Amino acid sequence: MKKNDSFFEMVYEVVRLIPKGRVTSYGAIAKYLGSARSSRMVGWAMNVSHSQTKKVPAHRVVNRNGELTGKIHFETPFMMEELLEKEGAKIANDKIKNFDKLFWDPTIELSL
Repeated sequence: MKKNDSFFEMVYEVVRLIPKGRVTSYGAIAKYLGSARSSRMVGWAMNVSHSQTKKVPAHRVVNRNGELTGKIHFETPFMMEELLEKEGAKIANDKIKNFDKLFWDPTIELSL
């Protein structure tokens, strides 16, 4: 990341690195970016990520419990769930099953 990148741009760079079939949380991204208390700002970045010219797979970012809290910001109420299921995730009651298994922690994964 370049030093002059905005926080939102840095968030988008991290989200683009999340592998298909994996998910992370707003807080994990904030922590990776050195701003652990900024998970809400990560959420705001996801809310407007559809305006980016380079695709941002925002459906792979969920809350710390694996819940699809950002689903209201997609074109339809079921789009986030459909995109995740297309990548192999199992969802029940707006929550990812086996969240611990699918969780991608950028602090660990990007330091390897």
